[in-house]
Amino acid sequence: MQPQPATVTVVDHPLVQHKLTLMRDRARSTQGFRRLLNEIGMLIAYEVTRDLPLEPVTIETPLQAMEGRQIQGKKLVLAPILRAGVGFLDGMLSLLPSARVAHVGLYRDPETLEAVEYYFKAPSDLADRTVLVLDPMLATANSAVAALERLKQRGAQDLRFVCLLAAPEGIARLQAAHPDVPIWTASIDSHLNDHGYIVPGLGDAGDRMYGTR
Repeated sequence: MQPQPATVTVVDHPLVQHKLTLMRDRARSTQGFRRLLNEIGMLIAYEVTRDLPLEPVTIETPLQAMEGRQIQGKKLVLAPILRAGVGFLDGMLSLLPSARVAHVGLYRDPETLEAVEYYFKAPSDLADRTVLVLDPMLATANSAVAALERLKQRGAQDLRFVCLLAAPEGIARLQAAHPDVPIWTASIDSHLNDHGYIVPGLGDAGDRMYGTR
């Protein structure tokens, strides 16, 4: 029996949808785009970590001892796909300040649209940690598929993919290549155009974030 494709969760919280609409506006400044991406990153991190396991812990409040709960196991790893994935990082680290950070450097060949690796650095114990792979755009999914494969080669087992926008084509490709990796996104847009851009989308997230458009 073939494994079922992993789940896709659309984070439809009003704050996320409001901020996404502001980001789509072509008149949004670089500063505003970058700030909104950080804010949405924090909000999506709240959703993607909702099911993390907890364990009991005994603490002392100012009044008495009590049993509370804390996240079980080793701290998470945030793995942004360079360069645009870094836009999620500060917002997520503000919510998960103890998380480790991996960096996956990939660029999209303009002719073939295939992902080309130029940098990779990650903690050595990925097998013991939940890894959130970050990239604002899930378009062709070439970069996402390559990043997930590279992280699995380093031992990662509990992987979750987090994006701002996804195209149906990208979702299908990622699910076919990595059916064990669930996806979180703020929106599933209409389709990809002939240049591999998400429509209606918001343009190139990296260019808009760094002012290189």
